[in-house]
Amino acid sequence: MSEAYIALGSNMGDRESLLMKAIQRLHAQPGITVNRVSGMYETDPVGYTEQPPFLNMVVAVATGLTPLSLLRTGLRIEQELGRIRHERWGPRTIDLDLLLYDNVRMDQEELTLPHPRMMERSFVLVPLYDVLNVAHPLHEQVATSSVAATQAGKEGITLWKTINWLNESEPFES
Repeated sequence: MSEAYIALGSNMGDRESLLMKAIQRLHAQPGITVNRVSGMYETDPVGYTEQPPFLNMVVAVATGLTPLSLLRTGLRIEQELGRIRHERWGPRTIDLDLLLYDNVRMDQEELTLPHPRMMERSFVLVPLYDVLNVAHPLHEQVATSSVAATQAGKEGITLWKTINWLNESEPFES
């Protein structure tokens, strides 16, 4: 099994419910087990700023899927939860981005790993730091960037809620 990290975001509809449904759907997929779930963070929009704030988080999963299969599973879950792609960086019901897959580095038309812009985005770095395995080669860099982002108040990131993932079949909130 490989370990992968998936960022989730939502700023339309019941944001919290959509994030939890996406996590539950990921976990229900054959070949995917959600192991760790970050806190939910409310963040100011980046790029196109005339839209509601986002809720963002990251999950760590164990998977037997290839990186491309995992990406396509995330895209299918987005569609199932009502994602319609209108404009880049625009409002969305749900967004799932594959950030890291073990130590895999790849640059293909469909997928680039590690995610090419993740180190520029505190809305990714802060929740990623919550769940990133300390043995991962990027751990120290993510830790440093995450602390710097929260100290500077960069991109308006605020802890919204802590999520406890009890076991493989029963998530709950605290």
